[in-house]
Amino acid sequence: MKPGIFSDHQNDELKGSLSAQVVKQREQSGKKLFYVEGWWVIREMNRIFGFDGWNQDIIEIKCVNQTERKIGRQQKDGWGVSYIARVKLNVGGICREGVGAGHGIDADLGLAHESAIKEAATDAMKRAAMTFGNPFGLALYDKDQRAVEDAPPSQMQVSDIDRINAEFTAKLNERMEAVGINKTGVAALKAILSVGKWEDVKESIREKLLQNLTAEYAIKLNAGQNSKGEQVVRVAEEVQAPSITDLKSAAKDALNV
Repeated sequence: MKPGIFSDHQNDELKGSLSAQVVKQREQSGKKLFYVEGWWVIREMNRIFGFDGWNQDIIEIKCVNQTERKIGRQQKDGWGVSYIARVKLNVGGICREGVGAGHGIDADLGLAHESAIKEAATDAMKRAAMTFGNPFGLALYDKDQRAVEDAPPSQMQVSDIDRINAEFTAKLNERMEAVGINKTGVAALKAILSVGKWEDVKESIREKLLQNLTAEYAIKLNAGQNSKGEQVVRVAEEVQAPSITDLKSAAKDALNV
């Protein structure tokens, strides 16, 4: 490694631990997998190296599988698509590569490809980034996770997260009010997204969510349904107001929490 590339502060950050509060988990083949989300890795790269201190190149990305399959509860016709990607990160002349995979399932073939491509590129980027240190997920490759601490993220990290979440929540509330989503609609949307709070919505789908909140979709949500017309929450007469002024309070009432 080239001497003097990173400052003492950067070296301290790279040698530091990973906060357990930013570690997510999912089940795959009966096993629990721990990971950090792609947006978090990017934020940490920007925080430690600077917005202009690193870049990434997608060296290769290709489709390795495309299969017709049944999807959803109603077993509708759809597609399953898989991609692999190779991404190179360059930080001050130090280059690291990572290989990742992504999978997309959708009734629309184009959307299935889009999801798989994004997931593969993000997965490869995270694998390249983790070679720089624990803040990017390297700590999770240790079975005992000795470098994962219960301590919360630094105040700078918390401030960034709070600001990002606040901006997204404001945009989402404004959009929901504009299309007339009522209390039932709020509860239905949270059920579909499997979240209790708007800040729990993955950053990777936030922009798409805002774009998809149309007046037509609002009608289904207000009936307690998802985009396919499947019932996701009970519809109560008392929550059929055409619009809401306090979305947070409405969501709390509708979810009975």
